[in-house]
Amino acid sequence: MTKVLKLVKIIGIALASLALIIIIVGFLISEKLPDGQQSEEADLLAKAILKELNYDAFKKTNRIIWTFAGIHDYDWHKNENYVIVSTKDYKLKLDLQNYQNSQVISPKDANKEDLIASSIKKFNNDSFWLVAPYKLMEEQVERKIVNVDNEKHLLVTYTSGGSTPGDSYLWKIDSNNRPTAFKMWVSIIPIGGIEAKWMNWKTTSTGAILSTQKKVFGIPVNISNLKTEF
Repeated sequence: MTKVLKLVKIIGIALASLALIIIIVGFLISEKLPDGQQSEEADLLAKAILKELNYDAFKKTNRIIWTFAGIHDYDWHKNENYVIVSTKDYKLKLDLQNYQNSQVISPKDANKEDLIASSIKKFNNDSFWLVAPYKLMEEQVERKIVNVDNEKHLLVTYTSGGSTPGDSYLWKIDSNNRPTAFKMWVSIIPIGGIEAKWMNWKTTSTGAILSTQKKVFGIPVNISNLKTEF
């Protein structure tokens, strides 16, 4: 029994030490949210990004099908305001206008409220990682120009909506105004300024242009089975 207690103590100390190291490293690498100015220039840069990604085609696109990170499947009907959310465990028709009208497709004995709540979070997160650039000019979005190493980046802050209002993203773009990455200041990550690369852009059948791979800390997050319809 004494040996077991010693082992538990050693493991506890090791975990506490690891947690302390993570906190210290996070504090050291965390970046402060940059300051910028809301201006017409910021709006013009956002509109240039939308033009590069064929925003008009995205607006006309009604249906987007994709798999996020190989685990969550979506069939999003934008005009009808619903999405079919599927995982290995369940399938749900999520009503995006009135969540309470959502329908559990399977399993029939599932807890509807729990599935709705978890599906809302999944869809808000996973759809953002698919279509975030198209949201730059939406209402309740603050846009600012930030100069970094003599380059102009676009800082956007979502003041309402979604699952985590208040999150900020600093977009980096190439010479054609196509996004290459963003840095994040978000509530679910305690370290500010974590960068995610946006890669492998694909022009879909409707003309909407979407990134099919992100990389965070060099780890790829893939968007597969991507299809669009009018």
